[in-house]
Amino acid sequence: MTSLVSRTTSLLAAVAVLGAGALLLAGCSSASEGTAEPRATATAGTLDAGFWDASHPPAPESTVSPSPGSWKGVHPPSGYRVVLLSAGDVDADGDGETAASAPTQALVGAVDAWADTEGVTLTRVQPRGSENVLDAVATAVGKHADLVISVGNDMVDPIAAMSPSALHQQFLVLGAEIAEPTSNVTAADWTGAGYRGEGLGTASHHDPASFTEERAGRALRAGVAAVLHGYNGTVVWVA
Repeated sequence: MTSLVSRTTSLLAAVAVLGAGALLLAGCSSASEGTAEPRATATAGTLDAGFWDASHPPAPESTVSPSPGSWKGVHPPSGYRVVLLSAGDVDADGDGETAASAPTQALVGAVDAWADTEGVTLTRVQPRGSENVLDAVATAVGKHADLVISVGNDMVDPIAAMSPSALHQQFLVLGAEIAEPTSNVTAADWTGAGYRGEGLGTASHHDPASFTEERAGRALRAGVAAVLHGYNGTVVWVA
């Protein structure tokens, strides 16, 4: 009911936030989308051949369905810094999900476990109380981390609104995806997830029970592997 009003408000707020945060982009490269050859991050490790079809590398906005475990040889380099951006204590889009929701907690748990195992520096950012979710995205971008990992449906539309103006920042949306991603937004998804925002709602196969730490952990590692090897802007679909 309120989605149209809140959506309009969000977009207007996005303009204000982006204008105020223009210095976040100063001096940062805004490489043209889809034109550069993918390049692996130094010491990122090796993807197995089953991650993608070597004769047809994934194009931006395409879906990659890697073979199970084909990402296991990839690890974040030393000193890798991640911001975990998650839903706050307010249901911003009226879908009943907050930070306390079981799916969101499973996603957060998967990211925490991965960061501990890989020695990644993890910083948490959450909108709280009446804070606009767009402000939280701006805060996350302002941390200048190597990667912003987004969990929770509430963050999908704000990232869709702001990521085109923050092309220097890599995002990974875990357990959801945005409808029209720019080259700096990668999604890690599976059957049972698939929320796309922009009024499209949840996918017909959506199943909250599929949001387990184990399932999310596999998708996370596959998504990070894609980012580290320069296959950004894709949807990594993990069986």
